[in-house]
Amino acid sequence: MSTTEVPQLTVRAVVLSIVLVVILAAANTYLGLFAGMTIASAIPAAVVSMGVLRLLGGGTILENNIVQTGASAGSSIASGVIFTIPALVILGYWQTFEYWWVFTIAGLGGLLGVIFSVPLRRSLIVDQGLAFPEGKAAAEVLKTGENPGQGLKTLGIAATLGGFAKLGAESGLRLFPDAAASAAWVGKGIAYVGTNLSPALLGVGYIVGLNIGIVVLLGSIIGWNIAIPIYSTFFLDSDPALAARIADASAASAAGMIWSAQIRYLGVGAMLIGGIWTLISLRKSLFSGIRSGFEATRAGAGTTIAHTERDIPMKLIGIGLVVFTLPLLALYQSIVGQWSASIPMTVIMIVAGFLFVSVSAYMAGLVGSSNNPVSGITISTILFAALVLVVLLGRDATIGPVAAIMIGAVVCCAACIGGDNLQDLKAGHIVGATPWKQQLMLAIGAISSALVMAPVLNLLMTAYGIGERTAEHPNALLAPQANLMASVAKGIFGGQLPWTTIGIGACIGAVIIAVDSWLKSSGKSFRIPVLACAIGIYLPIELMVPIFLGGLLSWFVERRLGGAKTEEEHGRIHRKGMLFAAGLITGEALMGIFIAIPIVVTERGDALSLPDSLHFGGWLGLALLAFIAMLLYRAAVKRDPA
Repeated sequence: MSTTEVPQLTVRAVVLSIVLVVILAAANTYLGLFAGMTIASAIPAAVVSMGVLRLLGGGTILENNIVQTGASAGSSIASGVIFTIPALVILGYWQTFEYWWVFTIAGLGGLLGVIFSVPLRRSLIVDQGLAFPEGKAAAEVLKTGENPGQGLKTLGIAATLGGFAKLGAESGLRLFPDAAASAAWVGKGIAYVGTNLSPALLGVGYIVGLNIGIVVLLGSIIGWNIAIPIYSTFFLDSDPALAARIADASAASAAGMIWSAQIRYLGVGAMLIGGIWTLISLRKSLFSGIRSGFEATRAGAGTTIAHTERDIPMKLIGIGLVVFTLPLLALYQSIVGQWSASIPMTVIMIVAGFLFVSVSAYMAGLVGSSNNPVSGITISTILFAALVLVVLLGRDATIGPVAAIMIGAVVCCAACIGGDNLQDLKAGHIVGATPWKQQLMLAIGAISSALVMAPVLNLLMTAYGIGERTAEHPNALLAPQANLMASVAKGIFGGQLPWTTIGIGACIGAVIIAVDSWLKSSGKSFRIPVLACAIGIYLPIELMVPIFLGGLLSWFVERRLGGAKTEEEHGRIHRKGMLFAAGLITGEALMGIFIAIPIVVTERGDALSLPDSLHFGGWLGLALLAFIAMLLYRAAVKRDPA
């Protein structure tokens, strides 16, 4: 049977994909707000698809490819939303996440990402033949059809473990705290060590690897073990209000207050310089991506085209661009109330959207979606948009930061979809899929995920809080990127920010960039991505420790797998570890959402708490985390029977 006769866009594939979109979008929303990172979902979705469709009486390789294509949109839209839209709540513009606004921004941003990336497919995948590593990996999973039952079992066990660990933690049964930490005064300085007890963060570390694990922990060490002691020893007296607040506080509380008031802005400065550097360093990729788009458009006028080369027609792309842009123009006009600002906002959004979808797609092809600098792209967009809006609206315009965030949110959603879209199309190119069917499925996935984003965000905000940790929400989800976007936009429009600290952070970022450039020119395999290090500075150190430990675990697995006889065997065994890690993340994230329901219904943060006599210390969480790490290692290195 030729691939033209193999079913692809079937009803069951579409329905299964939409179900996975909703699940993965919700899971990545929680994870991104919690730790500032999301995970690619194509491979877990492919494994689930192979198992479920087999139970339904078959399932072709191209049906499974359609499922994973649509499901990946859940992760992409979640990333685009959580990096930007919570900033509107942090800025105080929204008290809750407005459903139709969130749906419009996320859905239309995602559709624009699909539209902008369609002209890039032939050039980047066919002509230039870029690697697109996640796309290749997903294609290998689809081609080998590796025992989907075993893959589902691995995912299920890991998800159950991650879910029960979250249920037992502080927001659930309270058997053990969320983190095990210790701090002490050393003279006027503060010594602080600790780790979060989240299996999801361990899974994130396993997926991103040791290099990134070291870099994010390095960032936290700079912030918590170097900058906080220096500030508390030499500069605290210059801030009498902060000094008065921590006068009678414990060392741990004092460290947290200093970090919140001052030190985390070092990360803001480092991310700002990192975003600008991203544009400078990717200028060749940017022009290549734009050129590829125009070349692909001109090449699309062929007469007879094989089904494996059929994209959505360019006429429909043009119509879609107009249809999807007009509602955004109306949205911008409703915000600023003057066409002299809303029209330039729309133009900036379209131009930046196309430029940065091109960059995102090109970088995904070079280094993969996991290393795609979407945060830097979005920072640059918001910074440029804010500077333009200062001219149009005035520096004292209270609506200015909101307008800049609205532009950045659409561009971010488009860029996230664009990079992942090309990964999916690469997998489809390898297995013989029809591009327009994948592009249509990705559009369906983008809309499906956009439909659930606002309810999930509202549920999480009500139960846990988003942004600053307060007495009411002591374990608030930090939403690091959204906090950063809010700080940048507000700072441009006359907001009160610690610009000296931000400037020092920018200098730290410049040093990191210089060191990384030297490592690159020296041919070193170890690198120090500035945005990863900046995230480490910006977030509490206890979140970075388990990510480092997960990366260390993956390194041990890699050393163990050195005995594998073939690349195929190596890839198969390593894939089991990735599935286990993805299961831990998904299980914990979904349990976090489920736990939020009784908290919201009862309006009690301790709705599920067991009696105090059953509350144990951090040692129980540490023991459970060690046990799960052992199971992850065993799953990763376990060989199939001969």
